[in-house]
Amino acid sequence: MVEVTIYDKKISVPVGTRVIDLMSEEDKHNYLVCQIGAQIKELRYRLSEKNDGMKISFKGLENIEGGKAYEASLRFIIAMAFHNIYPDVRIRFSYNVSRSVFCQALTPGFNMYRAAESIKNEVSRIIAADLPIERVTVSKEEAEEIYRRFDHLDKIDILRYRPESTVNLYVCDGYYDYMHSYMVASTGCIRKYLIEPYSPGIIVQYPRYELDAEIPEFVEETTYGRTLQKAYNWSKKAHLQTIADINRKVEQNSIVDFVQMCEARHSNMLSELGKAIEEDIDNIRLICIAGPSSSGKTTFCNRLRIELLSRGINPVMISMDDYYCNRDEICRVQNTTPDSVDLEHINCLDIERFNKDLFDLINGEEVTLPRFNFKTGKRESGRTIRVEENHPIIIEGIHALNEKLTASIPKHQKYKIYIAPQAQINIDDHSPLNITDLRLIRRIVRDMSFRGSPAAKTIDMWQSVRNGEFKWIYPNQEGANFVFNSALQYELCVLRTKALPALREIKYTDPQFLVANRLIKYLKYFRPIEDESVIPCNSLMREFIGGSCFDV
Repeated sequence: MVEVTIYDKKISVPVGTRVIDLMSEEDKHNYLVCQIGAQIKELRYRLSEKNDGMKISFKGLENIEGGKAYEASLRFIIAMAFHNIYPDVRIRFSYNVSRSVFCQALTPGFNMYRAAESIKNEVSRIIAADLPIERVTVSKEEAEEIYRRFDHLDKIDILRYRPESTVNLYVCDGYYDYMHSYMVASTGCIRKYLIEPYSPGIIVQYPRYELDAEIPEFVEETTYGRTLQKAYNWSKKAHLQTIADINRKVEQNSIVDFVQMCEARHSNMLSELGKAIEEDIDNIRLICIAGPSSSGKTTFCNRLRIELLSRGINPVMISMDDYYCNRDEICRVQNTTPDSVDLEHINCLDIERFNKDLFDLINGEEVTLPRFNFKTGKRESGRTIRVEENHPIIIEGIHALNEKLTASIPKHQKYKIYIAPQAQINIDDHSPLNITDLRLIRRIVRDMSFRGSPAAKTIDMWQSVRNGEFKWIYPNQEGANFVFNSALQYELCVLRTKALPALREIKYTDPQFLVANRLIKYLKYFRPIEDESVIPCNSLMREFIGGSCFDV
């Protein structure tokens, strides 16, 4: 027998009892996964003696882990629908604009627009049938046999990089697949979704935990979408679409070529950007740069400065951090204490002073800039500068693309740049890598290396960082003139060497284990690049692992 607390009651049940059998009928569809102790488990999880004395709680769409299980299960159902109707068609999922999933056919000549309606109908049928989704554990040899039966050759490709001897698979009505995620208990748990044609495939929308379980309105993000498409096209041409593709580059003793190829792509994008600015330099007086955490903004700013210098353009960099209001003033405005102040809020900046200084500088006047003293929490007097006519001003920060911050400067005098890693990498065809997780791994390595901060601490504050991004960065990204894709296809081979040991130090009883375990699950598939000497000193990667030639 095992004793657990569920619905605030202690009960004793036989070992092997499934959590779902202890739930009310209504909750079986209202909740998606459960938490037992510090671990996330599926609702069909069977209790064991190690769960004795633990509390069971349930997670729905308002929870990040519940949301991830929902999205993965929806992908599973769509893949199942394709198998049922078009068994010879190979499909691939990727993350797309407007917080959606894109599904396209890899089989030449297949028309996704014509197939969309029949797929939607089959998905509806599968959901209405409320079919159980069962987890099974098999050997790698058995998994390979099953994958061959379903023509999942891409999954066989990644199998050989799996260190464990066994494989978890999910089966539903005879269909087998694996989405590298927890799954919901049955197809009937999927209630809200949208599937619509979106050339050359279909767009899949689903409820988001950060939006109170609502499906976000689809917004056509033209500039951002083009960048994603470019990333996909490049990874396809370079044969770097999956982890297995990346590992082959490492294994074939071509690491230097692999690294340099990725770095050359960054250089080419910088050259393209530099040319665009040069061609309009008579109008551009302000270059605004923003992006989410761990995008590589500092290195990018330095490399852009060098690129512009090579074109005879001498930019001046101004730190937005120096325009913080005095800490006591921020507390007064936000009506809070210094420990609770939201330093990401735009009202923390002296917008009036910032606009005045920019206006005066652009009009050729001498300006004494402020300098914020983070120790005292007060602004001090900084350097005095004058900006020449051909010297654009570069500003970088989370609010840099917000028109409110630079309202005194006409739009035609501003060139806006959004930077973020847009890696189009899949574990396999049905399991794309999450771009946000890539940034989190970057930050874990950087915080550990340069700030003495353990992985657990970085994970703890990550959701707060994400909340700030949704509030202040993403709403302004589509206003950018240029989107710089800061992803490097080789980077997880480098970062895994530092990240994996740090993540494995987090115990399964720790609250950070949920995230750590998710990151470990796919980092372990990458072949390591341990010789960091192959990475140039001006690489964006140096911002996270050290050894940069810039002051980062």
